Amino acid sequence: MKIGEIRVKVRFENGMDVRLCDARKLAKRKIRTIEVDAIVDTGAVMMLLPKEAVEKLGLVVFDKTIVSLADDRRIQLDRAGDLVVHIGDRTMVTDCLVGPAGCEPLIGQLIMESLDLIADPARRTLTVRPESPLRPTLKMKTAVAA
Repeated sequence: MKIGEIRVKVRFENGMDVRLCDARKLAKRKIRTIEVDAIVDTGAVMMLLPKEAVEKLGLVVFDKTIVSLADDRRIQLDRAGDLVVHIGDRTMVTDCLVGPAGCEPLIGQLIMESLDLIADPARRTLTVRPESPLRPTLKMKTAVAA
């Protein structure tokens, strides 16, 4: 582990399998699930999963995305979904970028913002924001009628 690197246990499920299970068309034990040790990457926007994880989960590749790397190279990666992400007691549905086989899974800003998680490199932790311990609190710049 590198200095300041944050790793977190993440459980992923195939979102279509979860919906089929909810509709009683698939047994819970048949939901395709994996658990990984992922790197929290505060410089990344999206989540990245290695190709073999995407295949094991049976996610559908539905698009391609241009990605700017830290060394300023631009590459094209597949985008797959629909992915259920569980970090601690927080859950969301999203899609992911498909990285090459053997790459490390990355948790990017979209996941951290949506789940209202804070990265603390000094303590090497990813924790819920103290102001929202029970469920994520998201900010909006527009007026919403209550």
